[in-house]
Amino acid sequence: MSTGKLDNRYPLVEPFKTGVLDVGDGNTIYWEEVGAAQGTPAVFLHGGPGAGCELEIRRYFDPEAYRAVLFDQRGCGRSRPLADDPAVSLSTNTTAHLISDIEALREHLGIDRWVVVGVSWGVTLGLVYAQAYPERVQAMVLGAITTGDRRETDWITSDIARVFPREWEAFATAVPKAERDGDLSAAYARLLANPDPAVRDAAARAWNAWEDTHISLVPDWQPSTHYDARVGSVFARLVTHYWSHGSFLIDGQVVAGMPRLAGIPATLIHGRFDISGPPDIAWTLHQAWPGSELKILDDAGHGGGSFDTELTAALDSFKGI
Repeated sequence: MSTGKLDNRYPLVEPFKTGVLDVGDGNTIYWEEVGAAQGTPAVFLHGGPGAGCELEIRRYFDPEAYRAVLFDQRGCGRSRPLADDPAVSLSTNTTAHLISDIEALREHLGIDRWVVVGVSWGVTLGLVYAQAYPERVQAMVLGAITTGDRRETDWITSDIARVFPREWEAFATAVPKAERDGDLSAAYARLLANPDPAVRDAAARAWNAWEDTHISLVPDWQPSTHYDARVGSVFARLVTHYWSHGSFLIDGQVVAGMPRLAGIPATLIHGRFDISGPPDIAWTLHQAWPGSELKILDDAGHGGGSFDTELTAALDSFKGI
């Protein structure tokens, strides 16, 4: 366990190479390489789905040791088309499509094997990718552990009302009354595909307010003071699309597939205060993965505290692997 507060992240640097890759179905994904061209290859898988890669992500990687590949998943960030437009079909935006995109990007960049890094949704995506292509994975660093099971998303959209009853009531009453006892992610997905921009904006704001609520249980958490309507709409539409489809996975699929990752070293990092993803998720995955190391952070939630410090330290441990 750790309660360290030292920020050991690296200075923010500019990419040494950027580009866009046509991955088919009318989609292009933005990518960038940061660090040393001859360094240890690594790929970062962001959360959401739909959060995109923030600049601060570059700071996890030692720029003298890593060749870090960052990219925005289909429909978000600097990839195109953006998912905020209901005219954009999400039929080709699934977990299988994202796995195909990761592999296409690896081949495009001429990388043989890499360290796979993921946070939140990026953990689920990274695990599914690694199970599909274990021969391409040198090591894994995963933070805020998820596995994509329905019980995890049901917890966030329904069961967690026991922790935040007032906030959940506002979240639930933003959808039509007839749908409040069903799958709220599916109800929101329908609102976010509505042709009326006012309906979409109201739904996106309500969804993002709920997201800010359920990640808030960490001592140093500060609520966001700025709402970007386009970013919020993209995020809300993609996350509700994935959750309402069970993350496009068979329930229990990730844990059942862990034997495929035997022998791949991994560090799992999870906050004790992560109420949106309770620590038993990380514990279950760790138990199914004998080669993994699990760090439960007593000062972190879904981030915060020493989360960034531990993620950077884990990556440092795999430099030159």
